[in-house]
Amino acid sequence: MARRTVGLAMNGVTGRMGYNQHLLRSVLAIREQGGLAVADGTVIWPEPVLIGRNEDRIRAIAERHGIERWTTDVAKALAEPDVEIYFDAQVTSARREGVLAAIDAGKHVYCEKPTAESLDDALELARVAAERGVKTGVVQDKLFLPGLRKLKRLVDGGFFGRILSVRGEFGYWVFEGDWQPAQRPSWNYRAEQGGGIVLDMFCHWQYVLRETFGPVRSVQALTTTHIPQRFDERGNAYEATADDAAYGIFELDNGIVAQINSSWATRVNRDELVEFHVDGTEGSAVAGLRHCRVQHRSATPKAVWNPDLPSPVDFRAQWQEVPDNTEFDNGFKEQWELFLRHVVLDEPWHWDLLAGARGVQLAELGLRSAAEGRRIEIPELTL
Repeated sequence: MARRTVGLAMNGVTGRMGYNQHLLRSVLAIREQGGLAVADGTVIWPEPVLIGRNEDRIRAIAERHGIERWTTDVAKALAEPDVEIYFDAQVTSARREGVLAAIDAGKHVYCEKPTAESLDDALELARVAAERGVKTGVVQDKLFLPGLRKLKRLVDGGFFGRILSVRGEFGYWVFEGDWQPAQRPSWNYRAEQGGGIVLDMFCHWQYVLRETFGPVRSVQALTTTHIPQRFDERGNAYEATADDAAYGIFELDNGIVAQINSSWATRVNRDELVEFHVDGTEGSAVAGLRHCRVQHRSATPKAVWNPDLPSPVDFRAQWQEVPDNTEFDNGFKEQWELFLRHVVLDEPWHWDLLAGARGVQLAELGLRSAAEGRRIEIPELTL
């Protein structure tokens, strides 16, 4: 059995997402399963070169997992002759520089979102990559969640009839960092470091809505910073300059209206940390991270408004669970495997840097909508 080794320069693996989802549960998981086997019997074998700013932390990760190569020098990693892919999970403000250096070195690029802090920068990355002829990919992990895959199955199967609306709820209480440690890094709440829930989550909502229901044609948003003071990793108080909650209305093709609330200042009273409620003429569904429940029009109870009497109907009991019908792997790992196949086998792929720029575009226009207090149309992006 032939082995096709692919060197990966992985930048930002000392961070929570870069380490847990990309290194541990994706790249190392692929290696633990014996590599990625393809149809001709070849095994694609990812060989990581770890990059981090803190020498002690990056060395410790490498030693923990038996990874021989690590460095604090991006240029050194990109100069390794076997490195074909540069991966970036740094803070948003550092991503442009790293990605441009990789493209200049002729490496294929796979990176976290948002791809840049501004639409101009995001489009620059897409254009430069296209001109250089390198392959690019942007993490769009929520498309691979079991709950959303079941929801897409329903859409493709025509379950809903004509889709009317989508209502999304995302978020949880992120501790301020004083009496309990915060679950998210402090840079998330500093606009000057690329923080903010709009820049983070609107990039997600763009591809979720586009891939599941249709392109987003307009946005109207209200943003706020509910918690103005937080405490950083050293316990020092700081001013939160970025938005920590956003309330958005999105118009899609075919008259579909989507409303999505995103907040790091809300306490959870729902089954999962993110849920999408979809209504259509023939049926409705509620999809989360893993689960998806449906109610067909033929099984819809008749709701009658009467505040004077308790309702005899248990509305939640009327919904039916959508079966898994398959085994779902880690979504980050699945997308890594698809990108490796794209690089090695030239298999189809459309989640490129232009797709990433669409997410930045929605975030940028969402922030402008909130600042100007108006609905803003969204033009289709091209290079």
